[in-house]
Amino acid sequence: MPTSELTFRTALATDVPELVTLIESAYRGDASRAGWTTEADLLEGQRTDPAGVAAVVNADGGRLLIAERDGELIACCQLEHRGDHAYFGMFAVRPELQGGGLGKIIIAEAERTAVETWGAREMRMTVIRQRAELIAWYERRGYRRTGQFTPFPYGDERFGIPQVADLEFELLVKPLG
Repeated sequence: MPTSELTFRTALATDVPELVTLIESAYRGDASRAGWTTEADLLEGQRTDPAGVAAVVNADGGRLLIAERDGELIACCQLEHRGDHAYFGMFAVRPELQGGGLGKIIIAEAERTAVETWGAREMRMTVIRQRAELIAWYERRGYRRTGQFTPFPYGDERFGIPQVADLEFELLVKPLG
């Protein structure tokens, strides 16, 4: 059982390699199967790459929030200011630490940060529609399904190699404040 508190900070360019490793481990390949958020049955290949993570780290109007314990990177999430709402994405928790309540703490910190930093009134995210267990987890955190779908970018291997033919993203929203 960990004895120290989580600390949060905004990612720096020097964090990119470790962030790529974390994100890949949470979503793809055999390592991701140690947790419950794996996409390994739906997608092969990469989830992101150094250029994609660096773009989030360096984006104006956004940040990649890092959670650390004892100076060790254990989770991250993207926050992007989009007018009256914030976008939440690139959420990753080390697979061996999933299922222990860290996700609840991190998403709450992300929501608090979006309200305090930008005055966001709503958090939005997109989740692969086939991820029923993950969508249910977000619903338990107050997010609601909208029925608004966008297609998965088939043919763009920067987002992975689909293993099923009907992937699409659903928009989830939650009022903040």
